[in-house]
Amino acid sequence: MRRAGLGEGAAPGNYGYTNSGYSMYEEENEKLTESLRTKVTAIKSLSIEIGTEVKHQNKMLTEMDSDFDSTGGFLGATMGRLKTLSRGSQTKLLCYMMLFSLFVFFVIYCIIKWR
Repeated sequence: MRRAGLGEGAAPGNYGYTNSGYSMYEEENEKLTESLRTKVTAIKSLSIEIGTEVKHQNKMLTEMDSDFDSTGGFLGATMGRLKTLSRGSQTKLLCYMMLFSLFVFFVIYCIIKWR
């Protein structure tokens, strides 16, 4: 008498699995695959959005860097003029400039106070 081996009695092509058990595992595998596919799609779209935001932020940083460079150059030139003005014997002009600055600040203070 011959003993029944693994897979004997099962439908051909199922590799030894019975129909009900194989289809149950196959359905679960399909559900898990679909869930994984959904998660990968969500992560992909999120990474694309992050990439777009990073490009936008880099562009803004580059623009800010050029703005700061131009402002730094402008302030450097102004400081150079002030040094030249302070080195000379133009104390009268410096005094007038200080008085004018105080007057402007006083006017701004009055405008803000009376609003």
